[in-house]
Amino acid sequence: MSERTYRVTVRGVFDGLDDAQRTVLQEGLADHDLFSSAFTEEGTLTYDAQLSAFSHRVVVRVEAGPQEEDDAHAAGQLAAMERLDAAGLRYRRLRSAVTCTDDVRIRRR
Repeated sequence: MSERTYRVTVRGVFDGLDDAQRTVLQEGLADHDLFSSAFTEEGTLTYDAQLSAFSHRVVVRVEAGPQEEDDAHAAGQLAAMERLDAAGLRYRRLRSAVTCTDDVRIRRR
């Protein structure tokens, strides 16, 4: 079967950050600014100075088929959860949006 490529944006809120976690996130704020974010295979985590909400942007590839969009949602959320879990950050209220890049049409002038 063929693969389809999706861009997945997962949004959520941090939950119960302690002082040490807040300090680490504040120190890395410049590296996690929204304006420097991109869709990558590793994923890009962005957040604001208030350390409340975050977003994780990732490129996923899934098998083409009737459930591919659901698979892309699941893969994107799993990537975000793995990234946050590895950093020891708790989160809640995850929601995701997906866009299939194979379906995007570019109009040339």
